[in-house]
Amino acid sequence: MPASIILSNLSLSTPDGRPLLSDLNLTFGTERAALVGRNGVGKTTLLASIAGERGPQSGRVLVNGTIGLLRQDVQSPAGATVADLFDVRHALELLRSAERGDASADDIAAIDWTLETRLEAALARLGFDASPDTELSCLSGGQITRVRLAALVFAEPDFLLLDEPTNNLDRDGRKAVTDLLAAWRGGAIVVSHDRGLLDTMDAIVELTSLGATRYGGNWTSYRAQKAVELAAVRHDLAHAERRLSEIDGKAQEAAEKKARKDSGGRKKRVKGDMPRILAGARKDRSEDTGGKTAQIAERRREEALEAVDTARQRIEILQPLSVKLPATKLPAGREVLWLDEVSAGYQPEQPVLRDLSLTLVGPERVALVGPNGSGKTTLLKLIAGELRPFAGTVRVRPDFALFDQKVSLLDPEISILENFRRLNPKAGANECHAALARFMFRADAALQIVGSLSGGQLFRAGLACVLGGSTPPSLLILDEPTNHLDIESIEAVEAGLRAYDGALLVVSHDEAFLQAIDVTRRVELVASSAL
Repeated sequence: MPASIILSNLSLSTPDGRPLLSDLNLTFGTERAALVGRNGVGKTTLLASIAGERGPQSGRVLVNGTIGLLRQDVQSPAGATVADLFDVRHALELLRSAERGDASADDIAAIDWTLETRLEAALARLGFDASPDTELSCLSGGQITRVRLAALVFAEPDFLLLDEPTNNLDRDGRKAVTDLLAAWRGGAIVVSHDRGLLDTMDAIVELTSLGATRYGGNWTSYRAQKAVELAAVRHDLAHAERRLSEIDGKAQEAAEKKARKDSGGRKKRVKGDMPRILAGARKDRSEDTGGKTAQIAERRREEALEAVDTARQRIEILQPLSVKLPATKLPAGREVLWLDEVSAGYQPEQPVLRDLSLTLVGPERVALVGPNGSGKTTLLKLIAGELRPFAGTVRVRPDFALFDQKVSLLDPEISILENFRRLNPKAGANECHAALARFMFRADAALQIVGSLSGGQLFRAGLACVLGGSTPPSLLILDEPTNHLDIESIEAVEAGLRAYDGALLVVSHDEAFLQAIDVTRRVELVASSAL
């Protein structure tokens, strides 16, 4: 039987019981399928359920074949090595023992003499060269992602389940993932916001609060189909609203007509122009007819209201987030960041950055680029004051905001609304709620505890709390801002940043994002220097 994954009437919820996805019926074969949808809809939970790590609330997951799962942001134990990720530490020790002449006959019989060659091939397939003994603590986030992917390929599963596989990867790493999936002969289910990667998929499965919908073709094809759907739903909404208005108008007209007729009947009865028995009969017939008419009108109105509500729900899902920012009032040419011959890192004898000079003036948009391990995150920590330079000078305008990948500027123990008030103490209640609503945290959504948010929700909450105030900071420093955002949110943030009149310093490997925010200059880091 060919490898397959079948989801039958599957329903999933969060650990605290909040429903996520209901009655999913999907089948995956040896194809490259992407799961897309807004942050918090349940994409990661669905992958974990398919992998057998999370039990469904109801329904079944049937897997015919083996599975390899790449998770997001997995922490490695202290002292873990590349060999540990491949689960071959003991096998390598046997092999080396045999090479030294220390192995027993039983050990020699169990040795895989091709192991080192296959390890090298798996790592090379992801464009990475590392010794199996390399400790993971010595690698950057992007390098660890490459090693994890190589370990999955090494295990040769029937299905790859990849949760944001290009996060933290540089340009070469992203290309390696794309090439891997292009050559993969098994099945692959990918959760990603990487538009370049999504354009290589065979199918797009969209997850929403209404369920799952499969679209044949890649991301570009999917977006074209969604644009047609959005236009159709907007047409349906306009039609439903007109129908509701017509029903309300006719109901009002009928009520006024009946009131006039009833008034005339009462006057005749008062004058005695109509026999009492006949007047009573007419009154009864009028009440019966009026009651039936009212019931019909109410039923039609309920149907029209349901049509309006359905269309609005669809638009809420299809309509992208819109972000509008107030002005920073940063004068053109005002210096916001100055570094002079800076050397920095974690060991003075081996600095990550050496003799780096950089000046940023408003409203420049500078992209900090370079391969994994070149020191981009180190430079951001230096600017934020989390690291002190070994040599040189760092000067930064005080009203800046740094968005690291953990959005550390938010307090995880309190709600989004409380964080907004903490960061914007002069904002009134209406201003707080209006600002958060612009970032899709409406009503009770603004009361969510920050520590309970998904990665994408967390970053969006950070943007809302920092950029939603009356005066945004004049310098924004963003570390891989697209890593955890859904694509609709990425596009909304792109639109917001295009309208932002302050200075930007952005670390990102997402070329589409950099182009969309109109980057004016690029600073490329290499080992211990800047070009």
